[in-house]
Amino acid sequence: MKEILKTERLLLRELNPDDAENFYKLNLNPNVIKYTGNSAFKDIDEAKEFLENYQDYKINGFGRWAVIEKSNNEFLGWCGLKYDKILDETDIGFRFFEEHWNKGFATESAKACIDFGFENLNLKSIVGRAMKENIASIKVLEKIGLKFEREFDFDKNNKGVIYKIEK
Repeated sequence: MKEILKTERLLLRELNPDDAENFYKLNLNPNVIKYTGNSAFKDIDEAKEFLENYQDYKINGFGRWAVIEKSNNEFLGWCGLKYDKILDETDIGFRFFEEHWNKGFATESAKACIDFGFENLNLKSIVGRAMKENIASIKVLEKIGLKFEREFDFDKNNKGVIYKIEK
């Protein structure tokens, strides 16, 4: 288990195949994946296979990280940075179990990731994407300092927004 960051309440560490059950359960909730464009894993084995083949740490030196509550070692969700080679940009993303929404965990972990990106990875800018209807995620992006840049077509049925922060 490779620890990446610590905040007041949270530990962020690399995801690993042992997280498969939590990863699977996280995507099972339709409210959690409603605005992601993703679908649920068909079973825990599929989630484990995804985690076993997750190459972002090896390729980019960073990626999405497990978010663990320090006080009880509970897996709350994930948060982290993702580099898109085609767009040549790094984005911030997060996903948490619904019972942990509105507790500041997304804001706390995402802010730590933004700081890490600028201070440790020497990134020049970080973007955040969300479906236009995903008001909660947009609020998190705004709280951590990202500013509205433009709208885009998230998919054929949904409008999206892009927010950005520069070092």
